[in-house]
Amino acid sequence: MKNTSTILVAILLLLSTIFTSCEAVKNTNKTQRGAAIGAVGGAVLGGILGNNIGKGGNGALGAVLGGVIGGVAGGVIGNKMDKQAREIQTALPGAQVERVGEGIKLVLGENSVRFDTNKSTLTPTAKNNLDKLIPVFNQYPDTNIQIYGYTDSTGSAEYNLKLSDQRAASVKSYLAGKGLSASRFVTTGLGIADPVATNDSPEGRSQNRRVEFAITANEKMVQDAQKEAGK
Repeated sequence: MKNTSTILVAILLLLSTIFTSCEAVKNTNKTQRGAAIGAVGGAVLGGILGNNIGKGGNGALGAVLGGVIGGVAGGVIGNKMDKQAREIQTALPGAQVERVGEGIKLVLGENSVRFDTNKSTLTPTAKNNLDKLIPVFNQYPDTNIQIYGYTDSTGSAEYNLKLSDQRAASVKSYLAGKGLSASRFVTTGLGIADPVATNDSPEGRSQNRRVEFAITANEKMVQDAQKEAGK
């Protein structure tokens, strides 16, 4: 991550030089120039973040969370995501909540969302934990939520891919049934991909049977942030 920061600083310095020397932008104020530089730098950082996350074994999440708005608008979105991440952590302490770029990576492992072996039906424990997230999701309606389902390595890859897709769909169906807009959700089954633990032990396989969320700003939140940044 140190190399990433060094590269980003160098790029921003170069952008600053270009922007301040260009006649077309000399008539803009400092805030406007800063936002422009931040937007370009943010896009670069987004690509770096997505690449780094992908190398860490979460390529799908990296593709979604790697995109960064940048600039003042990105800061507005980031502040809202910071608040939402804290509220998720408070509502469901067992969840792994990580801020990435201007989005949130939320991992619900075996202790948060349980499925019976070879089943995609949510257990009472899973429903209870999802119920704790619903008020937070309701409070932030201007977010898109990508749901990823995973399995351990037991069984064929083809079977697990289908099972993981069914598990992600079960989560979406349950949340939509509780009043959340179904249009906010997109589901993806990734099967045995991106294990977070070894599949050589029961404990590791338990961790790999999980559901992950990528929470990002929808178009309305982006537009509102841009308007707020333009004040």
